[in-house]
Amino acid sequence: MIAVLTPTEMAAVDAAAPESAEVLINRAGAAVAATALAMLGGGYGRRVVVVAGKGNNGADGRSAAVRLRRRGVRVDVVDAASAPERLPPADLVVDAAYGTGFRGSYEAPATDGTPVLAVDIPSGVDGLTGRAEGRVLAATRTLTLAALKPGLLLPPGRALAGEVVVADIGLTATARAGVVEASDVRDWLPPRAPDTHKWMAAVLVVAGSPGMGGAAWLAAAAAQRAGAGMVRVASPGGGYESAPVVEAVGLALPAERWASGVLDGLERCHALVIGPGLGAAAATQEAIRAVLAAASVPVVVDGDGLRAIDSDAGSALRARTTGTVLTPHDGEYERLTGERPGADRVAAARSLAAATGAVVLLKGSTTVVSDPDGLVRIVTTGDARLATAGTGDVLSGIIGALLARGLSPLNAAAAGAWLHGYAAMLRSAAGFVASDLIAALPGALGLLSAPEEA
Repeated sequence: MIAVLTPTEMAAVDAAAPESAEVLINRAGAAVAATALAMLGGGYGRRVVVVAGKGNNGADGRSAAVRLRRRGVRVDVVDAASAPERLPPADLVVDAAYGTGFRGSYEAPATDGTPVLAVDIPSGVDGLTGRAEGRVLAATRTLTLAALKPGLLLPPGRALAGEVVVADIGLTATARAGVVEASDVRDWLPPRAPDTHKWMAAVLVVAGSPGMGGAAWLAAAAAQRAGAGMVRVASPGGGYESAPVVEAVGLALPAERWASGVLDGLERCHALVIGPGLGAAAATQEAIRAVLAAASVPVVVDGDGLRAIDSDAGSALRARTTGTVLTPHDGEYERLTGERPGADRVAAARSLAAATGAVVLLKGSTTVVSDPDGLVRIVTTGDARLATAGTGDVLSGIIGALLARGLSPLNAAAAGAWLHGYAAMLRSAAGFVASDLIAALPGALGLLSAPEEA
């Protein structure tokens, strides 16, 4: 994983460093200069404008300017506080005006389309939340120091940062958050044992209802494609029967008072997915709560399952003795907590996880996964393809399969979100629907097993 530090954490790392500030600034300046030269394709005959503020970020930029001049680059250093409305013509602008500690609104000078190299973070982007007020220079590349910052991963900072590269300047820190990479997911996925059989990774999907059979089909099919050896599907009152997943085994449930039907024989399964398309009827919500209270296997709670626990999530889930994964979007998060997640989505996921004792997967353009102890996995795969009906059901099925295969709730949720986004990127954006994700999962898993292609 790529380490992620908040601005406060980064400041503590800086303060604890055995090297002086001057040494660290020189290292940062050298890294910025090297990156600038790579972007320029050389030094002689090139012109660079460095916009430098008064803090350490500006000092990094000024240090880089000294090195660039040594390489034959014509460098103009512009003070950020008195910068003109429009910068002089150049081959590259180095944005070293303000760093991750900046607060407020920044009105950047115009660049007339010149490529921009941002130092640590684009000036004006909040290093914690990704928020940006005023006029921020969209970077072609951001060279961030020592570790990623949340503001580089959350919108709109993520889009404003361009290509992000982490520079090692000799600082060491233990990060409680990290961005999930292909190598992490590859390491987490267990190989199939030679003597494996279908019941060694079995999943029960409780989803769908009359008129909502698609939710059950999507979750069940995703669990199958993500490696579940056996998938059983139960739709209270029917509805699943019309879905075309011939490999799944149906489990008949009445429309009401069906909790005992789910719990009977559940011990043969290794994970339970509950909620997608179940509906909001009072009897359904009561049955969901009864299942959650008694289920002896890890559970993924999505959709109408989250509705059932609502603001009573803490007391409803803390009594559970096996792992639980909650997968709320912002609206569901608000029902569970009484308020929207807010700009600091890492803190939001941590807060709900601590309150419920569950792993929380907070959906969004950047997905944040937290366990109750505050360990965080951030997932950046996927794009607007996933903003279509049914993709959440697919995600639940994937996570259920990974739980059944033996991954911890935190790793199952993080790996599931990563695979979910990665599979989407393998398909055309035109006409994309949720079932395209399911079809892409075998290819995604196959590419994941080949390090040179992942």
